[in-house]
Amino acid sequence: MCPRTKEQNELIRIQRREQILDVAARSYFRTGGSFDIRDVAREAGLGYGTVYHYYPNRHLLIEDVLGSGFERCEQVIVKWANISTSPTGDRQLLTYCKALLQLWQLDARAYLVYKMAAEHYTGLPEKDRHHAKKRFTERLYVPLQSIAQCEDDSIDHMLAVLIGCCGMHYYAGNSDLDVDRIALLAMQAITKES
Repeated sequence: MCPRTKEQNELIRIQRREQILDVAARSYFRTGGSFDIRDVAREAGLGYGTVYHYYPNRHLLIEDVLGSGFERCEQVIVKWANISTSPTGDRQLLTYCKALLQLWQLDARAYLVYKMAAEHYTGLPEKDRHHAKKRFTERLYVPLQSIAQCEDDSIDHMLAVLIGCCGMHYYAGNSDLDVDRIALLAMQAITKES
């Protein structure tokens, strides 16, 4: 048996880190953020020492879960802003809602960014809470508000519908979302139609 190459070891390291982050995000939903490194190790099928090697405490783990979630959410809004070249209309915003729901359906970390934002990042230490709120506002909320051309609380209501509907599925352990229906419900919050 040949020893692993440097590239193979790096690939394994990346895969384990991603596995740990995915499990930690799902653990957050089940426990309300009060999970332990041992819980993550058990659910990921890894040894406690392996997970501890990557993340010696829960706060560093949550910080990385949010960091990677932010990156993925930021990619969606940048992509949406770039394809939204015509004057903003309901159709472009509906497309964004669907893209966000599809991302959340596949990625618990991305959903956690918005879920925690709706709760003002209360589960984080004060210094991390301020940084997360600022990043969310500057990189996700204000660009969405600007592109949607909404200055009232309509974006808040739209996001509340998306977060709430998606959350029902996460907490039920079901990742099948009716993306089209939920996006239309969220649009009603923006357009104030019944």
